[in-house]
Amino acid sequence: MDALGDPVRRRIVEELAAGDRPAGELARVVGLEFGISQPAVSRHLRVLKEAGVVASEVDAQRRRYSLRAEAVEDLMAWTDGLAQFWNQRLDALETEIVRGRAARRKGSS
Repeated sequence: MDALGDPVRRRIVEELAAGDRPAGELARVVGLEFGISQPAVSRHLRVLKEAGVVASEVDAQRRRYSLRAEAVEDLMAWTDGLAQFWNQRLDALETEIVRGRAARRKGSS
């Protein structure tokens, strides 16, 4: 999860969610968006690779990056747990709001 704490790395993951990309294309797109150099994008890719979020392979003379399915599944499981946590609290808040409205209507009758 630490690897995804940086907005540049999250953007790289978003790009890769659409499909495999050559390193140069990622560097161009992400570099322009964040105003960073190709070596800086490469460092972010290395962090993601070391964290197991992305995989790379050499295709002719180009390095292509892809998301690792296992990492995405782990992330989805984690976010699903957070969603359940917040849904329970939001449901409880909704119940209290409805009770408050009902009490106000009853009090004004």
